[in-house]
Amino acid sequence: MMMTLNGEIISGEFDGQADVFMLREVKHLAAETSLNEKQLTSLLDYLSKNRHEPDGQVLTLYDQLLINLNREEVGQFLNDLERIKSRYYN
Repeated sequence: MMMTLNGEIISGEFDGQADVFMLREVKHLAAETSLNEKQLTSLLDYLSKNRHEPDGQVLTLYDQLLINLNREEVGQFLNDLERIKSRYYN
């Protein structure tokens, strides 16, 4: 069963059978990737440690499309990841 999450920056579905979060959208741009618990935790750790970088962070979609996240958006992205982790990986 797929469970949908529409966050501040990201949206997607959790696939309980595969135990992965299927990321479908980042900042209203289509995406198609899956995050298992280990990947999600690694991303959370990295962004948490670097959330106060003055220039924010850059995400890459499809190894080609660069998405800039300012510091506020990094915080929103972290909030979304925390929601996913607490809702589906506890």
